[in-house]
Amino acid sequence: ALQKGNVEVGRIHASNSIRKNSESVNLLRLSSRVDTVASRVETAVAMGRLTNSMARVVRGMEAAAAHMDLEKIAKVMESFEEQFENLDVQTASMEGSLESHQAMNAPAEAVDELMQQVADENGLELQMQLPGVAEGVGLVGQKTAVKAAADPAQDELEVRLARLRNA
Repeated sequence: ALQKGNVEVGRIHASNSIRKNSESVNLLRLSSRVDTVASRVETAVAMGRLTNSMARVVRGMEAAAAHMDLEKIAKVMESFEEQFENLDVQTASMEGSLESHQAMNAPAEAVDELMQQVADENGLELQMQLPGVAEGVGLVGQKTAVKAAADPAQDELEVRLARLRNA
């Protein structure tokens, strides 16, 4: 309308545009209020259902509590705790055994690589021991001491572990 020089029609169109924009903002506000009210109603309905469910559970708990023998329950709990402690001890000893076994059995390749790295850093020539070579020969070609006697404390621990495994 402004291109054709009709200012009055342009003013009407501008006024309508501003009015429609205000209406859309007001409708968005109303929509937000309606959503808030709907959310509150849903929450109230859910709380009503929850209250009814809680009332049924409380009635069921009261009925169960009326038939409970507290001495019997205490004995069962003591037995459970005792068995749980025994299981805990057995699990701990088994984990300790597995950890010591894993610690003693490092991958041969990793050991060889580490020894080669240390030897290279120190300018040493490393003579790797081949499988089947007599015991008592170290990895660098030197004689090593072979353990002659077992540790008595270790023997005692092995006996205790065997008893736990058989239990």
